[in-house]
Amino acid sequence: MAQRKVLIGLAVAAGVGVLSGVAHGPAARAQGKPPAAPAAPTNCKLYGKNCCDPAVAAHLPLAAIFKACGESDATFLGEAGSKDTCKYHFKVEGQKSDDTYVQVYAPQQKQVLEAPNDPFFSYKKVGKVYVADKAKSPKSAPMLAAQSGLYMPGKGYSVTINASTKVCTPAQAKKLAPAMK
Repeated sequence: MAQRKVLIGLAVAAGVGVLSGVAHGPAARAQGKPPAAPAAPTNCKLYGKNCCDPAVAAHLPLAAIFKACGESDATFLGEAGSKDTCKYHFKVEGQKSDDTYVQVYAPQQKQVLEAPNDPFFSYKKVGKVYVADKAKSPKSAPMLAAQSGLYMPGKGYSVTINASTKVCTPAQAKKLAPAMK
C-alpha cells in the first residue's frame, strides 16, 4: 500500500513537471523565468498586413494628422506597419490609395544627425523640426511636389515624416511639426 502511494505521488509529480514544461517551455525553465506573455493583439484599422508598432505611431499621433491635414475617420482607410515605419492611408477622390498616405519612419540609431544630410533637398528649421524646403535639382523637384518631408532628431532615434501632398499640402505638413515627438 505504501509503495502504491509513492508511485501515485511520483506519477502526479511527473504530470505536474510535464505540464509545467508545456506551459513554460524549456528555454524559460532553463532561465528560471516564466515565459513572456504573448503580445496583446493590436486593434487597428488595418490597411496592410500589420498594424503599426505603437512606439513608432507615438511619434506622430493619428489625431495630429486629422487636425493638421483636414482628414477624418471618414477618409482614413487604415494603417500599414512594418519595422520602424507606420503608414496612414487616406481616401482621396480620383487617387490611388497606395499614393495617399502620411508615413512615419522612426529608426533607433547610435549616431543621430542633428540636421538632415540630403543630396536632393534643402531644409528649413521650423521649431525643433526640419522641413524640406527646396529641391536641389530639377530632377528632384517632382518628388518634392508629390510629398512633403519633415525630419526631427531625437536621443537614440530620428523621426522622418513623408506626407503625400494629395493628403497634406506643404502648408498643412508644416502644422504636423509641433506634434512630432
